[in-house]
Amino acid sequence: MGQGVLSPAFTREGDVVCCEGVSLPRLADAVGTPAYVYSASAIRTQYRTLADALGRVPHRIHYSVKANGNLAILRLLRELGAGVDIVSGGELYRARRAGYQGPEIVFSGVGKTGGEIADALRAGVRLINVESESELAVVEAEAARLGVQAPIALRVNPEIEVSSPHAYIKTGERGTKFGIGYDQARQVALRSRGLPHLRLLGLDMHLGSQIPDVAPYVAALARLLELYRHLVADGFRDLRYLDVGGGLAVSYDGERAADAAAFGAMVSDAVEPTGLTLIVEPGRYIVGNAGVLVTRVLYRKQTGGKTYVITDAGMTDFLRPSHYSAYHRIESAARAPVWARSTVDVVGPVCESGDFFAVDRELTDVAAGDLLVIYSAGAYGFVMASNYNARPRPAEVLVEGGRFAVVSERETYDDLVRHEPSTLAWRDG
Repeated sequence: MGQGVLSPAFTREGDVVCCEGVSLPRLADAVGTPAYVYSASAIRTQYRTLADALGRVPHRIHYSVKANGNLAILRLLRELGAGVDIVSGGELYRARRAGYQGPEIVFSGVGKTGGEIADALRAGVRLINVESESELAVVEAEAARLGVQAPIALRVNPEIEVSSPHAYIKTGERGTKFGIGYDQARQVALRSRGLPHLRLLGLDMHLGSQIPDVAPYVAALARLLELYRHLVADGFRDLRYLDVGGGLAVSYDGERAADAAAFGAMVSDAVEPTGLTLIVEPGRYIVGNAGVLVTRVLYRKQTGGKTYVITDAGMTDFLRPSHYSAYHRIESAARAPVWARSTVDVVGPVCESGDFFAVDRELTDVAAGDLLVIYSAGAYGFVMASNYNARPRPAEVLVEGGRFAVVSERETYDDLVRHEPSTLAWRDG
């Protein structure tokens, strides 16, 4: 593998970066730039690695759709045996379009509307992960209106310290908006028993993202299992699922990634004596290093003592560097790293000073027309893209075994105004 290549699916053949043998420059010529490119083999490898690590206990892998919800990727994962974890009605719609049936879906999210809950109940989802006592009442009301019994789990905040690279991706510490406080969870469970259209089937937690160690999971699971034992003593006989969320770290620049085998051994040791079915909700772990963003250099500019490489992709296409101060490896697609190098800022065309991919980064010298590859862009890339500055969103491409297909067409200018009427239909106020 060449320098910066973080998945064996992306390799250099001569000077050219390829995905599963497909030349990224040739692919860019065919579909245009910017474009997201995903490797099917990399997705399969990550899924199977995690599935093998969990093999000792009954388990379900529910892929977190928010990481990358492209229908082609969802279908690929369903073929591998995955379920999905969703956080909105739109993600429910995507999952159903990709072929997922109700029992293959877990509905999470801190702010579900009554309509979204009703849609999930009609779909027959496996679990609704309830995040508050007030949400419990809404689920009860929607289930009563539909004449069904809602299968629920309680999302419990274990309130432990988690080491993550950014505050925005910590969700299991005290004081976050997520989940039911640990000291309230037993009371909420007892409250659910008095609501006839609810059936408490599980307990759920999610600590955050980019967690490289098993220690936080050990501490959080101990608290969740303590609560489980209390609920069993309280007479809850239907508990059958223990959902430990996702958050397994991937490597962006050679830093330590999560050890799936160690994670699998730890959760298996903890869950096996209970007889519960384990649920995990990986997202970034499955797709993060399976995708890249390919962008073309528009200009090379020197001003104020700095050199800027200006690309046709911007923060509208890939928000993570600006929003999270996230580091992503960047390379020339067709010039080897041994070429002359200099220190540059890699920036986009958006009218914001925060529109950057790299600051003071040593990079192979590139000029207008050259292609850059931004690695580890498979998670939280396209799903966070916007139309700010009236910019159409990029294309998405899936590569498999030496061939590729466009799995999301590049937006057009017409798409930008498709839902804005030219003639207004005024209504009386």
